Amino acid sequence: MRVHIGGDHAAYEMQRDLVSWLTEQGHEVVDHGPAGYDELDDYPVYVLRAAEAVAADPGSLGVVLGGSGNGEQMAANKVTGIRAALAWSPELATLSRQHNDARVVSVGARMHSLEEGRAIVEAFLTTGFSGEERHQRRIDMMTAYETDGTLPPLP
Repeated sequence: MRVHIGGDHAAYEMQRDLVSWLTEQGHEVVDHGPAGYDELDDYPVYVLRAAEAVAADPGSLGVVLGGSGNGEQMAANKVTGIRAALAWSPELATLSRQHNDARVVSVGARMHSLEEGRAIVEAFLTTGFSGEERHQRRIDMMTAYETDGTLPPLP
């Protein structure tokens, strides 16, 4: 699977680890940066590029990384067509794929060990969307709102 990845200085070590580990696992990794450690870099520079690449690359998934993962998830969710989930555990990563068909997972490198980061990413990449009607209905509501501002009807 092609995996787009982007982060910032706070997650530089975890990103380097994930790029190597994912490659060893047989994934095609596209690293959107940063190319080197810079304590003053800004996560939107790299995260937005990774999320845009996922949106333009059907069948791919993305990983965005930062200190907490919060800002990175918010940035990725600004890209049309992307649903990014902040995952604090493999279970949350799994649910984000099964229930929300998330295409990007956000991980906080200051919150997790390298091993925990790997486990979260592995759960995300190996889980598919359930396709259940109730989950698709909810995704369709969000897509309609994102596309033209249509609010879901009240019950």
